[in-house]
Amino acid sequence: MFTRTLEPAFYDTDALGHINNTRLPAWFELARNDLFTLFTPDLDPKKWRLMMARMEVEYRAELFYGHPIELRTYLTRLGNSSFTVTQEAHQRGTLASVGHTVMLQYDHQAKRALPIEGELREALSAHLQGPPA
Repeated sequence: MFTRTLEPAFYDTDALGHINNTRLPAWFELARNDLFTLFTPDLDPKKWRLMMARMEVEYRAELFYGHPIELRTYLTRLGNSSFTVTQEAHQRGTLASVGHTVMLQYDHQAKRALPIEGELREALSAHLQGPPA
């Protein structure tokens, strides 16, 4: 599991006084950088080998400005060429949001999926665990 802690900025809030729900997909993408480096160590877009197939976010509790947010990133499924990244946002001991993103190892020039094999499969398997409760 990868973890990152971030401090919400004032502009992340909305008129209701909590973190705007549009921020979670952006924060989850930022936290996926740890996984992205397994595919493209220098994060060079010209060498990119991933494509997003699906993303969903479940909001379970409000998040607030002034308190750090811990983002946890891990895999809950590892297929032949695709995998599901599960992410959690925690604040002050509360699981506030859960996101699931289906990613595909992809050859953008050939326009086809690539199998996940060898050392890459082993590295991804190290981050495989069950979904949150």
